[in-house]
Amino acid sequence: MHIFHLRDRLIQEYAAYTSSFVQIRDQQIKAYVDQCLAAGVLWPEPLIQLNPSFEPGEWIDELVYAGILHTECSRIFRKDKHGSTSEGQPLRLHRHQAEAIRTAKGGDNYILTTGTGSGKSLAYIVPIVDHVLRRGSGRGIQGFIVYPMNALANSQYGELKKFLCHGYPDGKGPVTFERYTGQESEQDKQRIITNPPDILLTNYVMLELLLTRPREKNLIQAAQGLQFLVLDELHTYRGRQGADVALLVRRVRDALAASQLQCVGTSATIAGIGTYDEQRAEVAQVASLLFGTKVKSEHVIGETLRHATPARDLSDPAFVTTLRQRIEDPTRHPPTNYQEFVKDPLSSWIETVFGVRAESGSRRLIRARPRSISGPDGAAQELSCLTNVPESRCIAALQEGLLAGYTCELPPEERFPPFAFRLHQFISRGDTVYASLEREEERHITIQRQQYVPGDRSRVLLPLVFCRECGQEYYCVRATSQNDAQKKEYIPRELSDRLSDEEGEAGFLYFSSTAPWPIDAEEMLKRLPDEWLEDFHDTLRVRTSRRDDLPKPVRVGADGQEGDQGLDCVFLSAPFRFCLYCGVSYGARQSSDFAKLSSLGTEGRSTATTILSLSAIRNLRLDSDL
Repeated sequence: MHIFHLRDRLIQEYAAYTSSFVQIRDQQIKAYVDQCLAAGVLWPEPLIQLNPSFEPGEWIDELVYAGILHTECSRIFRKDKHGSTSEGQPLRLHRHQAEAIRTAKGGDNYILTTGTGSGKSLAYIVPIVDHVLRRGSGRGIQGFIVYPMNALANSQYGELKKFLCHGYPDGKGPVTFERYTGQESEQDKQRIITNPPDILLTNYVMLELLLTRPREKNLIQAAQGLQFLVLDELHTYRGRQGADVALLVRRVRDALAASQLQCVGTSATIAGIGTYDEQRAEVAQVASLLFGTKVKSEHVIGETLRHATPARDLSDPAFVTTLRQRIEDPTRHPPTNYQEFVKDPLSSWIETVFGVRAESGSRRLIRARPRSISGPDGAAQELSCLTNVPESRCIAALQEGLLAGYTCELPPEERFPPFAFRLHQFISRGDTVYASLEREEERHITIQRQQYVPGDRSRVLLPLVFCRECGQEYYCVRATSQNDAQKKEYIPRELSDRLSDEEGEAGFLYFSSTAPWPIDAEEMLKRLPDEWLEDFHDTLRVRTSRRDDLPKPVRVGADGQEGDQGLDCVFLSAPFRFCLYCGVSYGARQSSDFAKLSSLGTEGRSTATTILSLSAIRNLRLDSDL
């Protein structure tokens, strides 16, 4: 699958969707908005993040031979197991996984602070399974694994099935596990309550309920003397929620008489000030507070990274020459053999830019920050400056090199492809267009929410909304009274905020130099909707019920205040009743302005998600490689 092509198709379809309901009459505003959308303001260049290579640790079989793990772990923890008859292949751990298993063997609490794709779950699953095998299955719940979201519990349940069920007759392994999150059927809940598993996957809300609800009392009794309590994604528990979870851990320890409870936490990679050891000490302090028990800083286990490609000096002229020769020829493609791929000079450059870098002040390798390929600060521009190869060719070479990292042939000792990368695409819902209160040819236009024109606090910026019928722009405002009750100030408001209260009157300001609202009564009658008028003694007049809703002439300065200087506008109170330019009108029952006026951020979040999801599925189904 060409993920970069998929990304481009998603953005094209989403851009077509967002622009389909925004009609703008003013050509200057329209040109500016089109320019912003074309430049990707709402969908910036995607960020590329390379999953780094990890220092290898012991094989599972080695830990079994050393007596650290139960002998049955050799059969359970194998890779590439499928079905009940497949034995799979031996599994080699990462260094940080093996370190976590040794820490658990010593009975200590520990925190695993490693990034995406680092196999955090094995670092606590293996010790729990080993404990169950040694103590014996069917002796109650021996490990709670608590997730912040049910989606994570569902994902982990599938991973556990691969290890604990595959490779055993009828899919029944020596260690039992269940998922109890509140989404299960009543039949499944009763089955779990009647026959508690060795390991229970849940969330912190359900764990709280287990301590209080009589119907689940059997689960609490089965968990007496609990050995392991795991909190996955520890960094999500902040503020009040963090305090709730901290108190929950203490209640669990008391309710289950778990005097020997081992607490385990997983989190994202450490990011903070100070040295690596200082950061570990800070994590240990927070974890100790959360768990209500001591977590030593040496038991905060981080990832140990390594280079997949040979270390090279990227500034060496000889390397730059080799790199230039490699990428300037569009007929040269990345090697398909693993050993040749990692020796490719472009592979070394990609890993250094997107993968790993040396930590400042130490020689320890850490993950590089996610970075875009194209754009003014993109990696392609840097590569182009280094090699004098056109940026367009650099973009193509980088994309091809990243994709080739997935498909090159792996030797038996390698578990993962050299370049497993992630593409992060951020998509903004958008806001609206902001403009100053000046004539069309003079006003400042931006899509960045701000209060004043940059560098000039005497010129306010107000949000614009557009008539869905003709695209005429209106300032979306609230009229507030100043010290002089006769004069008002017009401040920004959200389109959905249309109620008038003591803070002011919600409404719209209209200004058009080509189609100004007439002051003359006869001319005004020609512009009003027919249903606003009535025949009185053979002459037309405004209906009594509509007189309070007539546009009110006001003169507003660039500072948003009424005065002797400024634009000759008219103010319309909300809800929007008719367009002063095209004349489209709305009945009294159409109180919502959403269907009458639009902005750049008019689409709802759920609708945008639906559009993106359907587009992704539709384009994935067209991919012949999947």
